Amino acid sequence: MSQFSGNDVLNAIAAASKNLSERKDEVNRLNVFPVPDGDTGTNMSLTLESVVKNISGLQMGASNADTRRAITTGALMGARGNSGVITSQILRGLCEGSADAEELTTESVDAAFARAVEVSFQAVRKPVEGTILTVLKDAAAAAKHARKKKLAVEEALDEIVSEAYASVQRTPDLLPVLKENNVVDAGGFGLAILFDGFVAALLGKEGTLVDELEFARDAAPKVEIEHINDWEGSQYRYCNEFLVHSETLDKDEALDFLATMGDCELCVGSNPKFKVHVHSNHPNKVLEYFLERGQIFEVFIHNMDLQSVERQEKLAAEQTGAPAERKGFGVVAVAAGEGNAKILRSLGVDVVVSGGQTMNPSTKDLLDAVEAANSDNVIILPNNSNIIMTANSAAELAEVSCGVVPTKSIPQAFSALFGYDPEATLEDNLESMNDSFSEVKTGEVTTAIKDSHDSAGNPIAEGDIIGIADGSIDAVGSSIDEVVLELLDEMEAEDADTLTLLAGEDFSDESLEALVEEIEQKFDDLEIDAHRGEQPLYPIIMSVE
Repeated sequence: MSQFSGNDVLNAIAAASKNLSERKDEVNRLNVFPVPDGDTGTNMSLTLESVVKNISGLQMGASNADTRRAITTGALMGARGNSGVITSQILRGLCEGSADAEELTTESVDAAFARAVEVSFQAVRKPVEGTILTVLKDAAAAAKHARKKKLAVEEALDEIVSEAYASVQRTPDLLPVLKENNVVDAGGFGLAILFDGFVAALLGKEGTLVDELEFARDAAPKVEIEHINDWEGSQYRYCNEFLVHSETLDKDEALDFLATMGDCELCVGSNPKFKVHVHSNHPNKVLEYFLERGQIFEVFIHNMDLQSVERQEKLAAEQTGAPAERKGFGVVAVAAGEGNAKILRSLGVDVVVSGGQTMNPSTKDLLDAVEAANSDNVIILPNNSNIIMTANSAAELAEVSCGVVPTKSIPQAFSALFGYDPEATLEDNLESMNDSFSEVKTGEVTTAIKDSHDSAGNPIAEGDIIGIADGSIDAVGSSIDEVVLELLDEMEAEDADTLTLLAGEDFSDESLEALVEEIEQKFDDLEIDAHRGEQPLYPIIMSVE
């Protein structure tokens, strides 16, 4: 018999999740792109936290099949961003590869890793060497080597962890952009941390093990989320509710901070669990404050203006007794910023999922939105390259016919919606909408959060304003206006007909008007369509067609 029980394995998963969560900022800092959305570690840790939440609900004595199902379901439903989706597929493969194993052996570990490589590589259309997939492949090779050498399972697990870290160190030699920025691959490093945490916990390498799974089962007092419907009359738009886990949070200091962000502020509970509530126009700043002091979870950010309207409409419908009519077609889109959401709704989007650069929605978030669309056919617009895989995963799991138009920006979504016809078939709509946005060039302006280099190899200093054209950093300067004009040159605006500008939440109306005047002076034939997008972190998002 194996010396490891099923509960040992589950506790090791929970400990590995905690280890990754504690080190997620290390992983985030490895992201090469110098924009404020380096979230590989966050996405991977949120995915693992969803797994732990799922397995903590298992009944004592649950079967191996139920356990594997809880792991794979939790990973898939909680997967956020590309790194989270790939992590979910790695976990799925490990579970499938060990499905026939009655105990943990070197042979079962080898089979599990072999299947994990197969499943995860199938999930990525164009695998790239020097990434998380390379680290997984090398770890699997170590498992195979251990089986051939007939090592004990403890030795095999150590070999896998050692090779995972060694593989991470080799990633800059395989991916030039990593070497240029003197970093290793973030996703690969996150995976090595995950393997290391699991093996260390399983083999008891850090002394007496804390029962992390029991902690997940709420052995400690829990601060419950209580939805607060108190928004009428508030001058602020967003109701923010979330839980905080922190050993060091000063509740009085936190309340003082919340008072500067808005009204109806609450911070209740005690170390290490708190509940936070505040009405604010800057949810990103609220979350950032608490992320610096601990871990946040069960986050709910509600647009109070819209919810008030929707609630009144729902009450009116209930009073008439009329059920919501099911439609033939619905559209779901992801967007950050209420201005962007309003434009999307005006163009025919039924459900807008809050998210984008700094908070990628999970598979479950998108599945819930698909269900809320109340339609027989649903189209998803992810509007961010890091959300496309999650959208594809949701489309595959949806109980209705569902497709994804792989938009990478809000402006691309605007154009794609002009090709949408609710009377057409799903296949025709997908083709038409893809064609509609294919010629759109997108530009984004933000502030560099680390030293780096632009597409030509020129240095970027932390704090510089940078302009990104379809994923390439092509403009650097000291002011937003300067970078916008330089970026428009790079995007060949002189040959375009229309420019769409979306102003971020911190870019004033006066600044937007001044920017439009500058653009008109330089590009007198360009038709400019300016809107309030209200997106965080990016003062200007724009597109030319």
